[in-house]
Amino acid sequence: MDPILLWPDPPPPDLVRVLDLAGLPWTAVASEADARDLTYPAAVVAADDQPEAGFAMARALRRGDLMPAPVLLLVRGTALADLDGRHEHFDDFCVTPAHPAELEARIRHLLASDPSLEHAPEVVQYDTLVLNLETYQASIDGQPLDLTYMEYELLKFLAASPGRVFTREILLSRVWGYEYYGGARTVDVHVRRLRAKLGEVHAGLIQTVRSVGYRFGEARWG
Repeated sequence: MDPILLWPDPPPPDLVRVLDLAGLPWTAVASEADARDLTYPAAVVAADDQPEAGFAMARALRRGDLMPAPVLLLVRGTALADLDGRHEHFDDFCVTPAHPAELEARIRHLLASDPSLEHAPEVVQYDTLVLNLETYQASIDGQPLDLTYMEYELLKFLAASPGRVFTREILLSRVWGYEYYGGARTVDVHVRRLRAKLGEVHAGLIQTVRSVGYRFGEARWG
């Protein structure tokens, strides 16, 4: 996949962190001229710190002389009123600061919404467990799992790194977000619910590592 276009350059660290953790390639530009000869599946314009410049960049990206691609606009809550009359310049917007999981979901939805992109659904799979990253659906042994949003996010994060041990603190920061102040019990409760929904046969996929945290399955390398 071609890199996602980001503006400005350098882009916001929180946005870069989300894309890097999601494994999504990106390239940053400082101006309309820098974007002119690039091919990209989607663009994220961070207009939260420079709203007028961001609006201008979004408008430029939607002009006919540039490669048309869906645009996600990042704005502060105080700038929502300024979106009136500008909706033709972007496909979706996200109020910052945003939860990392929400921002990733909006970017993936933007990529999936482009009919010119023909690709197989991106999935995380471990044995008979399959998580569709575009539709937020999960199944095991071909049977759908009825998961809440955070249960899905936790399972996705663990299953993406089989065999790796994560402390409760890392899981809290990476799944619930850097601004979340809940305690370790939050992780324990969600793990217990996930095990119940995976069923007796598969509950052991999520293993407790005493005095450390949790591990999903076994590493795929010897």
